[in-house]
Amino acid sequence: MLAFDQTNFHGKRVVMRVDFNVPLDADFKITDDTRIRSAVPTIMKILNDGGSVVLMSHLGRPKGGPEHKYSLKHIERHLGDLLQPYAVKFEDDCISDSAFSASASLKDGEVLLLENLRFYPEEEKGDRDFAQKLSRHGQIYINDAFGTAHRAHASTATIAEFFDADHKGFGYLMAAEVSNGNKILKEAVHPVTAIVGGAKVSDKIKLLENLIDRTDYILIGGGMAYTFIAAKGGKIGKSLFEPDYAELALKILDKARNKGTHIYLPEDSVIADRFSADAEVSVAKSSHIPEEWLGLDIGPEAAKTYRNVILQSKTILWNGPMGVFEMERFSRGTFAVAQAVADATEKGAFSLIGGGDSVSAINQSGLEDKVSFVSTGGGAMLELLEGRELPGITAIEKG
Repeated sequence: MLAFDQTNFHGKRVVMRVDFNVPLDADFKITDDTRIRSAVPTIMKILNDGGSVVLMSHLGRPKGGPEHKYSLKHIERHLGDLLQPYAVKFEDDCISDSAFSASASLKDGEVLLLENLRFYPEEEKGDRDFAQKLSRHGQIYINDAFGTAHRAHASTATIAEFFDADHKGFGYLMAAEVSNGNKILKEAVHPVTAIVGGAKVSDKIKLLENLIDRTDYILIGGGMAYTFIAAKGGKIGKSLFEPDYAELALKILDKARNKGTHIYLPEDSVIADRFSADAEVSVAKSSHIPEEWLGLDIGPEAAKTYRNVILQSKTILWNGPMGVFEMERFSRGTFAVAQAVADATEKGAFSLIGGGDSVSAINQSGLEDKVSFVSTGGGAMLELLEGRELPGITAIEKG
């Protein structure tokens, strides 16, 4: 595998997979450019060396061909601003004769942005012929799109077959994601605490099962907590409950007990008489929620307990919010956890915010610079932490 930072790209044309799948408003203006900015250091390294870059990405979920609202043309101007003084060109296809001509004629210090890969169904199918065509855009392949590393698509995995080990590698972002994920999976300093939230147990089963063997403490919050509480005989009112997973929840608790891993469930909850920002709100023991009420956040006592556990930890993973933090009245538990993670990090702990809603929560709390690493990949980081092989990583590491 090519060592990116030690490579001089002078005179080389690099075809690079990035994740520019960013949110756009009704006027096609970018509302959050985090993913674009995250790729800039890798692109700039190549350009500063005197190389050229062909960028390929997807945007949204187009169905059956080109759609204006999913065109990467909407990204071009902002990307150009971020990459100044280097020039950015746009090509309205990714495998047309015009696209190949544009990449072949790139001068050193120039960038070519190709049109949305998913305008071709072959991309998501991992089609080999399509991947071979994409490979013609560069002499070196760099994958810096961690957010799609769990997909065996043409541009993320299959394309790597057409480059030998010395001509493919990870960019700075991908390398950082893998390295920081391994600090949880392979290099963790104990005590290790995982904070796992979100709505459903079913979404986090594999993660929980993998973490039991690797952690000392698991703090559970969000709607998923109530399936565990109900399975133990608690009264949870109208809180979110997955009855089909109750037995599995008990098995997870038993497995943790046998392994010596302490799983915490919220002792109290912020409850509401309906799922609404203007609902009547109270606090109750999580196992004694009144019949017509539902739990929407961990309570103040649970927040204190969780904070104490987090502060004694040396390695911390956070994946999933503690409640419906999009509504201010049910956000305190999530933001209390964010503050505790930041405080533990300041004391010397390593903290990884593992993608998805946790990233939104840490950003909204204004503490994103107070934790060790914030992942850009929701599904990809979740699968990495579940112990799965990610096709986009395997194709380069083992190819």
